[in-house]
Amino acid sequence: MEQPKHYDTIKELILEKAELYKDDIAFRVKTKAGKEPQYKDYTYADFIENVNATGTALYDAGFKGGRIAIIGRNQYNWVVPHLACLFGGIVSVPIDKELPLGEMEDSLIRAEVDAVIFDVKNKDQIETIKANGKTKIREFILMNDKSDDYRSVDDLIAKGRELIAGGAHDFTDYKPTGESMAILLFTSGTTSKSKAVMLSNRGIACNVADLLVFEVFDRHSTNIAFLPFHHILGSTGLLFTIADGMRTVFSDGIRYIKQNLTEYGVTFFLGVPALIDKMYESVEKGVEKQGKTKTVEFMKKLCNFLLIFHIDIRRQVFKSILSQMGGELKYIISGGAPLSPHVAKGFTDLGIEIYQGYGLTETSPVLAAENKGHIKAGSIGRPLPSVTVEFKDKDEDGMGELCAKAPNVMLGYYKNEELTNEVIVDGWFHTGDLGYMDKDGYIFLTGRKKDMIVLKNGKKAFPEEIEILLNKIPEVTDSFVFGEPINGDPTDLRIAVQVQYSDKEMAELHGDVTEDQIRDIIWEQIKEVNQTIPHYKRVTDLYLTQEPFVKTTSLKIKRKEQLKKVLGE
Repeated sequence: MEQPKHYDTIKELILEKAELYKDDIAFRVKTKAGKEPQYKDYTYADFIENVNATGTALYDAGFKGGRIAIIGRNQYNWVVPHLACLFGGIVSVPIDKELPLGEMEDSLIRAEVDAVIFDVKNKDQIETIKANGKTKIREFILMNDKSDDYRSVDDLIAKGRELIAGGAHDFTDYKPTGESMAILLFTSGTTSKSKAVMLSNRGIACNVADLLVFEVFDRHSTNIAFLPFHHILGSTGLLFTIADGMRTVFSDGIRYIKQNLTEYGVTFFLGVPALIDKMYESVEKGVEKQGKTKTVEFMKKLCNFLLIFHIDIRRQVFKSILSQMGGELKYIISGGAPLSPHVAKGFTDLGIEIYQGYGLTETSPVLAAENKGHIKAGSIGRPLPSVTVEFKDKDEDGMGELCAKAPNVMLGYYKNEELTNEVIVDGWFHTGDLGYMDKDGYIFLTGRKKDMIVLKNGKKAFPEEIEILLNKIPEVTDSFVFGEPINGDPTDLRIAVQVQYSDKEMAELHGDVTEDQIRDIIWEQIKEVNQTIPHYKRVTDLYLTQEPFVKTTSLKIKRKEQLKKVLGE
């Protein structure tokens, strides 16, 4: 594998790549929906011109060296000001548009932002925050609408063009430093109050440069920017797809994902396992509905046999199935949580290349990943070129905490030196994930250190690995595995699960059934799963619910909150 080129800043990296692809389409934006939709294309040259104009207008408004929050749906006018901030030494603060009002306001106060660029759909929240007067925000800018009360991103672009034509070059001439904070990003907070993570220019640029040599995709791939940009994987993923010369399109929402995949001829999809699982489940249900499950399984085996002889006919054989996902989808990247091996194998058997990546907000985010020809079942792949990993404090089984040294490790938690020093020790970032590395350099994770269930006999169980197995049960919508105190003793735990199920799906599978019958049906399936895992990891208690679990916006269970809820019930 070639070594990545060193870039000191995101601006240096993106400008070099944008020059290379200047006449290619960088973004295709839908300007009119309906039966006859209309689109506007922006080349890489157009995009950089828009970024420079926006940045020049922001400098003119006095935001050089400041902080700007961006709140809204993924769209072109989200990307432009974000890149303007990164190019101009303005800290970009992406905020989750789904946050409750109080949490959104708290994030803006904690981040000490000078301006907010917001989606018209968040206007009510923004106006309440503005009226409250608790922030020091000097200007509120609309992302995607015209208004007499606010400037818009389009207004910034128009203003910036005038200024550049008049000789304003402060923004375009500005050179950020590698160690400067580029993004201040709030973690999704699965266990406690969200932390504000400071990510450096050099760190993010290094991560993108690593990915450019580690993951190689077709020239002129089409990426659908579905994963929210306030999520670090969505944010760095966006920069990677721009640097890789891809064309990016935007989804109309989760209900329209299938339509959008077809409409834009999407070839590249970056998502989280919860969404990727649903995509594959939809494919399986479609095959089952047509009564072709046995035929498809036979053809998968035949195709895999032919692959031994380097004959690949998967995409021709499964053309009708692939058409359910637009017909052009070739690559899926999964991150944010463990991916089900069943789903990974399922997509691969159909001729779609699917790779897992692993990382955290604190590491900009990717530390390790799978890539072509380097996949091992159960592994998250190998470290990226600039990343050194070590497993510390190993137990008798050789399992320890994954720690990493890399340029892409955060500068620290904003205004929280104590917590920073807890996770970065002697230059090593402690991820909180437990696992091991095999002799070939592949990393295997067993679970989160803080989620580990320690049983009285000293054995350890990890909820996520059990949940992956339970979530395959057709009657299970979702599962939450936890350590349940026996007779109220917190030192003596048994493994229990709360299962979320759907009345509608139960009726489809089993007809009219009572709750007791539902419990028996699910328990029988759990007993079968129990036979496939070590005795000490077996589930011994079951709770049922139809309520969705408490989750972050990146669809991870907030374990602390969910546990309180279950034990309270």
